Amino acid sequence: MRVLRGRAETRAADRRVTAELLETAGERGEPAVRVWAPHRQVAFGRRERREAGYEAAREAAENRGFAPTERSVGGRAVAYTGSTLAFALALPVEEMRSGMGERYEHTTERVQRALWRVGAPVQRGEPANSFCPGRHSLSYRGKLVGIAQRVRSDSALVSGIVVVDDHEEIAAVLEPVYAALDSPFDPDTVGSVARAGGRADPRTVAREIESSLVGDREARIDRIDRKP
Repeated sequence: MRVLRGRAETRAADRRVTAELLETAGERGEPAVRVWAPHRQVAFGRRERREAGYEAAREAAENRGFAPTERSVGGRAVAYTGSTLAFALALPVEEMRSGMGERYEHTTERVQRALWRVGAPVQRGEPANSFCPGRHSLSYRGKLVGIAQRVRSDSALVSGIVVVDDHEEIAAVLEPVYAALDSPFDPDTVGSVARAGGRADPRTVAREIESSLVGDREARIDRIDRKP
């Protein structure tokens, strides 16, 4: 399995890296894993672009030092502080209309186990009025993981967010963003590995998630940047 580490120089280039994982999984039949800390940003979902408060929501993010971006996977807006993690598992598929539930189950279980190992006793589910609400979430003293999936004819990308620390900063930027979009949101529902009592070191958490998603496959590590 290919394991990709590091972050591209710009937000746009970073998004292309993950998109290429999905394409490669389909074209070459090679699964891949990426766990990294994206650039500081608020990433909006597709549905939000068409809403009346979208421009005001983008402005609210910018006013708090978060670049507004758009993503192709997931629902409502999520925020990355620079230490918040994202993960992506790219898999080849033979039939796009089957296997979605199994991929969600596999990924949720693997991420949950990784967070248990760093001391965060997360459980499935989420509190009411949490950020980017969805069925595939992990919580403990607030929501700290959300998972989404994108499927093409030949590949699937199961991806998500893991809040390691900075839950207060994420809550502070998402509150006006969700208000502008007229979406219910309770800032106290934002959790983190730190708030759950776990080891809140992004590198440690990233490696645990990476290892759990790779499982017993042989890993081939590639780097985007040249950092050690």
